[in-house]
Amino acid sequence: MPAIITDQFRIANAETFIQSFSGIGTTSYYYAFLAHPEPSQSSTDGGSKPLKNYRIVTSGNEPIAPKDSFEQENSYHDSMLFAKRITNSDVRRVVPNRIWTAGESYDMYKHNIDIDNVASVNGATNLYDSKFYVITDEFKVYICINNGSKPDISGNMTPEKSTSQPTHVDLSPRPAGDGSDGYLWKYLYTIKPADVIKFATDDFIPVPDSWGDSNTIDVKNAAIDGKIETILVTNAGQNYSYEDDASGIDGTSNTVIPNVPIYGDGDGTATASVTIAGGFVVSVDVSNGGSGYTCAHLELNSASVKKGKVPIAPGSSDEAKFEVIIPPQGGHGADIYRELGAYRVLIHSKFDDTKDDLPDYITSNNFSRVGIIKNPIKQDATGSSSVLIDSTTATTLGAIKLTGDNTLTEYPINAYIYQEISDSEKAVGLVASYDKLTNILRYYQPVGLSTLSSSGNRLLDFASISGTEIKGGSNMSGDSVANPLQVNTSFNLSNVGDVNVGVSFVNGIAKPEIKKYSGEVIYIDNRNKVTRSSTQKEEIKIVIEF
Repeated sequence: MPAIITDQFRIANAETFIQSFSGIGTTSYYYAFLAHPEPSQSSTDGGSKPLKNYRIVTSGNEPIAPKDSFEQENSYHDSMLFAKRITNSDVRRVVPNRIWTAGESYDMYKHNIDIDNVASVNGATNLYDSKFYVITDEFKVYICINNGSKPDISGNMTPEKSTSQPTHVDLSPRPAGDGSDGYLWKYLYTIKPADVIKFATDDFIPVPDSWGDSNTIDVKNAAIDGKIETILVTNAGQNYSYEDDASGIDGTSNTVIPNVPIYGDGDGTATASVTIAGGFVVSVDVSNGGSGYTCAHLELNSASVKKGKVPIAPGSSDEAKFEVIIPPQGGHGADIYRELGAYRVLIHSKFDDTKDDLPDYITSNNFSRVGIIKNPIKQDATGSSSVLIDSTTATTLGAIKLTGDNTLTEYPINAYIYQEISDSEKAVGLVASYDKLTNILRYYQPVGLSTLSSSGNRLLDFASISGTEIKGGSNMSGDSVANPLQVNTSFNLSNVGDVNVGVSFVNGIAKPEIKKYSGEVIYIDNRNKVTRSSTQKEEIKIVIEF
């Protein structure tokens, strides 16, 4: 049987997603992460074994499209470097950015745009894809209530070009400038400067995070459910005149016919004023929009005009035709998310060099993947924790505090490293970063890095073993580990002097803060490789469409 998922379902899903950040319903913890230092796929012990669950991100100069499978999800976990929590202040519903431009035509709000009744400007088959609202250079957002549409010689409705930018903040629809372009605009809201910086892009603009708060309550309260704001003339008719005995107007074909009733299922008070010129209908103004209308129609004939007379009989071929536009549920401005179609969410995350965040971040290495993970679990000593991590930042890297003279020591980025755990076991990893000042080596361990056939793909943890060196090989650039150092088995701090290193060491070893393979990877974006510096800041804006 034919069926559809409506846009309202998508809007509801976007709202539910937003609420999950703020504790409404089930609280979830989301983290944005940078990932994939992109070492060689065959960087294990002489290059004899490929890395399982690890994939190159770029081919030539173009990023490879990510894939969605459980196997790939494991590789996404393997490639994580560090993460930053996304809070409710970092998410906002957004809609397409439609900038007002002089001389362009815009669609108007219409309740009946669909596949059989497309938008007049861009041919959209639903309201939300049409150009029915604009943002001005003052960051004010308006809905177009009327675009001056008139029927052409073939009967097609043709909008005018907008020549005056709206600037008003009135609660009722108003024309812009002198109104000569025929446009009628309804003010909705103004985007705050901070929200422009954080949530606006070339393609999207934010909607207010709480419609009906102190900044938008007046617009919301001004909405009237089922109030008619505008009526289009779809056929101008002909041979109209108007005789008003009370005013002495006798059969003129150039006048305004007042108080024409609008018929429908509302409160019965809606009326319009119809202007005729040369016997043709040229415009309609809503005198009283009434309330409660979900369907309505206007007639201009001898039966519908109650005060005065017109010569056109009902059903006559000379009779004009009209289209009454019904507002959205609650009226214009009642529900901004439903009215503008806010089924997209922008997520903002910023990796910067602030004192509190920096310890979990690495520099000098590169990343070529950005992602979002939901509800990762906090690592503990036994690996059996089920507690969700909720810190501001977190690292997925292990760390080793080294000891010894490091003057000539080198641990090149992405070089292969290992530690002899016993005569038959070896812990292996790849260098994420090495800080000579603190003598701390950070590493990651993609599955498949183990070089022991008896271990299969099992990875062994680096261990606090006195007298053992963290040795290694080279990276894909040919840089090799030099003058390897031993584990400092007496180090049990989270700082080296005045430097906060972001993780707590036990006997010289610090486990990753995020339990490996925990959490759900819900977004992946492969990008061209970017090398991080100590002063670098990454600002990420991700738009998710429901």
